[in-house]
Amino acid sequence: MTLSWIVLATLAGGVLSVLVAAALTLQLLPVIVKHLVSISAGVLLGSALLHVLPTAFEQGPPPQALFLTLLGGLLFFFLLEKAELYRHSHHHEGDDPHHHHHHGFDAEQAGRGGWSVLIGDSIHNFCDGVLIAAAFLVDTQVGLATAVAVIAHEIPQEVGDYVVLLNAGFSRRRALLVNALSGLAGVLGGVLGYFAIQPFEAAMPYLLVLTASSFIYVAVADLIPQLQKRLSWRATAQQLAWIAAGLALIAFLVGGLHDHDHGHGPAQAGPGHDHDHGPASAPAGR
Repeated sequence: MTLSWIVLATLAGGVLSVLVAAALTLQLLPVIVKHLVSISAGVLLGSALLHVLPTAFEQGPPPQALFLTLLGGLLFFFLLEKAELYRHSHHHEGDDPHHHHHHGFDAEQAGRGGWSVLIGDSIHNFCDGVLIAAAFLVDTQVGLATAVAVIAHEIPQEVGDYVVLLNAGFSRRRALLVNALSGLAGVLGGVLGYFAIQPFEAAMPYLLVLTASSFIYVAVADLIPQLQKRLSWRATAQQLAWIAAGLALIAFLVGGLHDHDHGHGPAQAGPGHDHDHGPASAPAGR
């Protein structure tokens, strides 16, 4: 059952997000994408800070080791993006879909980079698949929260990728097809992650922290800077409202699943996730 959840979640994060992004690019981009950026920021921060990280800390490793992993993860994703292997090519908020500027690149540059974007996006999707698998192996609640966060940031990213591919000379149909194929890398990452990670249960908390560091990096380094370009008070209020909507979505999902788990017995627990409801025991230590 866990493997089925992983396949469904990675398909939604990869292929379904490509289809939604293509529809937005062709029809509703100016109206919808500017709000998607805000929602995505809220979902990513909420998932990372309110659920994934707390779950990792409940597993039992030393907090210092987990914080060091978080720091290393942030630097790791920074270096990957600098190397253009982990390109978060989100369409800038409020951009005209027919005005093909993409992260400051003109159409000629975008044309040369079309296949580079696809390669980078495939690597990105594969890594997302592995992280989703790790989250589902902890429990379904963590996995779904992680999958929702991945989908939230995949849609605006795929919008940007779609625009770059059109600039590169791809037809709309071909751009949609190759983008969808790159999304299948997430399914591959999820399936391989499911089989590769299971023997290493002690690594689960650290993989969760890496997942959180990815979400925090995308939100803080990519999405929020886009929101800062709109400075009016009205635009700021709208952004805060949509960020709050993203946070509420994660809170609703996590809270609902938490109640469901308690109503149907204990959830699957990871290593060290041992809630003792008996008499208090002496704290572990020397």
